Amino acid sequence: MALAMLAGCDGGGGGGSGGGVASPVSLPTPAPSPAIPARDDAVRLAQQASFGPTMALVERIRSLGVNGWLDEQFAATGSTYADLATNEVRRDSCASGDSACSMRNFSRTPVAMRFYADAISAPDQLRQRVAFALGQRIVASEAEVRSTAGIAALHQIFLANAFGNYRDILLAVTMNGYMGDYLDMADSRKGTPSENYARELLQLFAMGPERLAMDGTPERDASGGTIPNYTADDIREVARALTGWTYARVGGAATSDGQAISYAQPMIPSPTRYDSAEKRFLGVTVPAGASQQASVAAVVDAAFNHPSTAPSVARHLIAHLVTPNPSPAYIGRVAAAFANNGSGVRGDLKAVVRAILTDAEARAPQGNVAGKLKEPVLAMTSLARVIGFTTDGYVFQVRDAIIAQPVMRAPSVFNFYPVDFPLPGNASLRSPASKLLTSNTVMRLHNLVYEWTVTGDATRGEFAAVTTLPSTSGSAPLWGDWEAFGDDVDAMIARIDLLMFANGLSKAQRDALKAAAMAVTNADPKLQARKRAQMLLYVAGTSPMFLVDR
Repeated sequence: MALAMLAGCDGGGGGGSGGGVASPVSLPTPAPSPAIPARDDAVRLAQQASFGPTMALVERIRSLGVNGWLDEQFAATGSTYADLATNEVRRDSCASGDSACSMRNFSRTPVAMRFYADAISAPDQLRQRVAFALGQRIVASEAEVRSTAGIAALHQIFLANAFGNYRDILLAVTMNGYMGDYLDMADSRKGTPSENYARELLQLFAMGPERLAMDGTPERDASGGTIPNYTADDIREVARALTGWTYARVGGAATSDGQAISYAQPMIPSPTRYDSAEKRFLGVTVPAGASQQASVAAVVDAAFNHPSTAPSVARHLIAHLVTPNPSPAYIGRVAAAFANNGSGVRGDLKAVVRAILTDAEARAPQGNVAGKLKEPVLAMTSLARVIGFTTDGYVFQVRDAIIAQPVMRAPSVFNFYPVDFPLPGNASLRSPASKLLTSNTVMRLHNLVYEWTVTGDATRGEFAAVTTLPSTSGSAPLWGDWEAFGDDVDAMIARIDLLMFANGLSKAQRDALKAAAMAVTNADPKLQARKRAQMLLYVAGTSPMFLVDR
């Protein structure tokens, strides 16, 4: 009955597979939020800017205010892949059949474990969320290139520059050895240059295929058609400018040693492969005889400074942090921060992130276009953070493959879903995560919630440490805080209402939850409290309302 009650109100426009979502309407701009946010807005900010609300996080946001908490997060550290990026080995270093060695050195596993361990516990939550969003715009995947150090090095770029400058990200990614393999810029040579990286840099990483106004709307020609941002000739010329780079080698081995390829280090020049003739692209001319470094800088600058890059980046980050259905005005305000941070600097992501999260449409959303559907990874981490977990990340990276979003293993350069994926049953709203939440995935996510709540005691087998990986500790749900509620079921429900629904439950829904909890009895008061909390979290975690961040 409790599950049915929670299913009866799915929160509106963020998700759902039916046609019962109204078309977007014109809404007034809401008033700015107060300096000290109410608990429900503190939860909303935590949903947007972390891997899931916790009581400590919500109270920290309330004590500092939105801008004060953002300032603290801009300075916070804790998450890193840098150590994993330095632990690179030769391709022939594992003995035949040594799967443990292969997992440590040639898979996403150690990096994904770190991703989840930090997402659950590290203090720099906002940095991680922004890096996660950047990694879903600028994609390279274990599905094609298997290198633990390479994956770590690529994603360290996003972590290190999450509040830095977008140009620095474009330059670092362009020279990254892992990306060089994934999109074939490595060993691209004059005469037959690979166009793969050039194409995706323009189409996905920077300005996008169509000319955009600053508010993200397509610009039109006299006939009403969209205007392309680049031509096939531009792609060919950019590809020529990016020739002449090869992999660094592990241990300083010769560049002819194919077993010593370094995916974690920036690529190095291979002058005989470089096309030193004049190149023309995107209104830029690189003169004949210009150095390889100058050619790369010209490409990065042209992509970074293109007028469509600001609204394209703004729309992507808004969609991943706040809503895939922002108003053009919201995009325009954020794009303006990208174009100029107030001090004449273009591409300052700290200014962009602040603009996104302090905007009135983020802090006081209105109507059925507000919010978004949780993608599977965020549903999993949000549940774990509400419960309370310690983890080395291993069980999370096992589970994310089951629920269709194995981080760092996207099926293609287009990520797990397009940012403009439509909300099923609605002609105008976007819901990117809906692409992943098929009936099969929803059932698997439901099973995960059941197994981590109702049967989620610390002795569960999948939480054990993995002996084939060094320095692993396993995972454990921390039920002590829930056991401390004792017989106070109303207080349990109040915490769930706040952290999982931003105080959005009706009286009837709270009553239904209480009835479900009170049906659980045990002679041991501590065990009874835990089992009641587990039942409440199961019902809440499998409800449509939990999957929609409003």
